[in-house]
Amino acid sequence: FLSQNPKPSFLLSSNRTTMVESGQSYHRSEMPMEMDHNPEDDRDFGKYEVKEKETPSERDRDELFVWPWFGVIANIPTEKKNGRFVGESGTKLREYLAMKGFNPTKVHPLWSRGGHSGYAIVSFEKDWPGFKNAMAMEQFFEADHHGRRDWWLSLRYRHHGSSLYGWVAREDDYTCRDIIGNYLSKIGDLKTCADIVEEEKRKTSQLVTNLTNKIGEKDKNLNEIRSKYDETNNSLKIFMEQKDRLHQLYNEEKKKMHQKAQDNFRRMIQGHEKLRSVVEVERKELEARGKELEKRQAQNENDRQKLVDEMKQTAMRNDELQMASMEQERADESVLKLVEDQKIEKEELHKKIVQLEKKLDAKQALELEIERLKGSLSVMKLMGGDEDAETNKNIEAMAKELKEKENEFKNLETLNQALIIKERRSNDELQEARKELINALKQTSRLSIVGVKRMGELDSKPFLNACKCLFTGEEYQTKAVELCTKWEEELRDPDWHPYKMIQVGEGHEEIINEDDEKLKTLKEELGEAVAEAVKKALLEMNEYNPSGRYIVPELWNFKENRKAFLDEGVALILRKWKSVKRKR
Repeated sequence: FLSQNPKPSFLLSSNRTTMVESGQSYHRSEMPMEMDHNPEDDRDFGKYEVKEKETPSERDRDELFVWPWFGVIANIPTEKKNGRFVGESGTKLREYLAMKGFNPTKVHPLWSRGGHSGYAIVSFEKDWPGFKNAMAMEQFFEADHHGRRDWWLSLRYRHHGSSLYGWVAREDDYTCRDIIGNYLSKIGDLKTCADIVEEEKRKTSQLVTNLTNKIGEKDKNLNEIRSKYDETNNSLKIFMEQKDRLHQLYNEEKKKMHQKAQDNFRRMIQGHEKLRSVVEVERKELEARGKELEKRQAQNENDRQKLVDEMKQTAMRNDELQMASMEQERADESVLKLVEDQKIEKEELHKKIVQLEKKLDAKQALELEIERLKGSLSVMKLMGGDEDAETNKNIEAMAKELKEKENEFKNLETLNQALIIKERRSNDELQEARKELINALKQTSRLSIVGVKRMGELDSKPFLNACKCLFTGEEYQTKAVELCTKWEEELRDPDWHPYKMIQVGEGHEEIINEDDEKLKTLKEELGEAVAEAVKKALLEMNEYNPSGRYIVPELWNFKENRKAFLDEGVALILRKWKSVKRKR
């Protein structure tokens, strides 16, 4: 359209017949017009330059404009078709104004019942460049004497030609009760430039406040992450210190066990050597007696018969000693094999413990690495922006690494559970062997170094001593039995809980509550020794069977007053077996 005609058809002059009759008031909403081309109205609009202004002038600051910025175009050419006035579309007028550099966003022709009204509303951007473009359009038309004032003068003198008129919409246009005023009041408001500047300042201030609050929240999140990092780091230090202490204790205990095993083995070897020398001496004595009996063979028949009988007995004794020697050798081999098996089991157990420690260390190190990666990922998400491609790339790489670490952690967790199950099975087997050993040693005397102690059993000796001082004659024994039986029932009472928790170092320990009413009464009535016996039974029962409150047998080293090791019980069984074998 513009390439064929340098100017749109609505800029071409024409003979116009207005709709205004003499004696009638003129209203712009009722002026559809028809126009023809008039070459005298052609002007070179491209030579006009509008002075740019970035901000409104002092005069404009207090003047009421329609906001968003709108312009009014009047005297648009129309023609009558089928009883209605029609005109060019707003798109062509917008392209024309854009070509002039006014950059309108939209041109909306105004229509009435009779058709095209000859007016159009031009929309501009809501910012100050939009205001500059609107004022430039107004100055463009005013420079050509086609501004708002010129339009009203042309209406007054009823001669406005065929050219377009244009101006910026203001208060008069907004409040006028015509087609322009009605349209503007629907889509805009009246504001001064000062109001708009103040509103922009308020929005800017609100934006700054929001950004400040957001930065504060991010700083707070960053401080929380730093605090968590410091806490994790401190936990790691404490864990490493505990690990070093446990490792040191383990090495010391291992050294003690190794030394004790060597001492036991040395004692066993010395005992075997001593027993072998005794057997050898007896064998030599029997051989000497045999030779002596052979010399007496020439004596009388009675002596000879006695000699024969004695030789038979000597031969039988010799056979028994030979069998005993063979049994001793087999026992020595069994003991050596037992010691060797015990050594192998200890080595395997040590390997399992070391393997578990390594897996545990790897697991905990992996947990710390995962926590560190999560913290770093959170920090990078907080500090990085959506437009930072390098940061996003780092975040993706870190997330991928975190996922791999989590998968590795799951595999370690599975392996750790399998090793724990295997260790529990081995421990169960050792516990079963310990139970069998306890059953075999139940009849052992308390005079033995290793035997079975009934944990939680009340010692009756302090009761006898206390009753001997309180009662006379045979009555004290009966009273001692009654009191001992009564306190055994008290010990089994689950509702009686004479314990309290105290802090020991970094942990807690449960001890006897000295302020318990029953214990205080017992101490006052029967003395310190009886009270201590009850406290000892309470501590043993709380350690070995706190829920059931009944007596539990335990393998015990009475000499050192501690729980006996499994190899100590095995050594005792071997000594008993050898003693029985010698008697046979």
